[in-house]
Amino acid sequence: MAKGKHPKSGTQKPGPSTNAAKTNAAKSDSAKSGGAKSNSVKSGKRRPPGPPARIFPVETRFQQLARRTGGVPREQAIERAQSALEEAKPAYEDFLEREVAGLADLVRTVEAGNDEPGWIETVTFRSRQLRDSAGSLGYELVAFIAGSLCELLDSIEDSSEYMESIVCHIDALMLARQRSYRRMRPEQVPELTRGLQRVVKHVTI
Repeated sequence: MAKGKHPKSGTQKPGPSTNAAKTNAAKSDSAKSGGAKSNSVKSGKRRPPGPPARIFPVETRFQQLARRTGGVPREQAIERAQSALEEAKPAYEDFLEREVAGLADLVRTVEAGNDEPGWIETVTFRSRQLRDSAGSLGYELVAFIAGSLCELLDSIEDSSEYMESIVCHIDALMLARQRSYRRMRPEQVPELTRGLQRVVKHVTI
């Protein structure tokens, strides 16, 4: 070493080999961190689910009234309802006679060629009344026949083409309104009920 010259203290500029070593180290760290992330994804680990959703039940006024104290016991309410039905039956039988007779007169008039405006709507309305009321009061056969007539009327477009099928149902209602038949169930007259079902099936196919 030359006289008077001493090595300088402090940092020295890194040479090419030093830079290469740092680059390789950075790559190695990056690869390790990437591998760790990749392994974490592959392992199927997910974030823990959040708290479950809370459901707030809504109580209706009907539910509040149903649970309130007091009122009529169930058995007593049923007994009163049955008693009210028994009281209503004599008046309903008069209604049944009038409705069926009115239906028959209207259909016979139309069948004879005296077409009345809106007659099909009238027959449909009266049939629905009979269907909805007869079953509730225990006239199951009447309700069945009226329901079959409603199904027929809802399916036809040209009423004159199916007049015979309508008359068939009216005749069945005339029979069912008689005292010996009005309290029967449909299964007690299988020939009648199956015949009406075939008539409706033929029209609705």
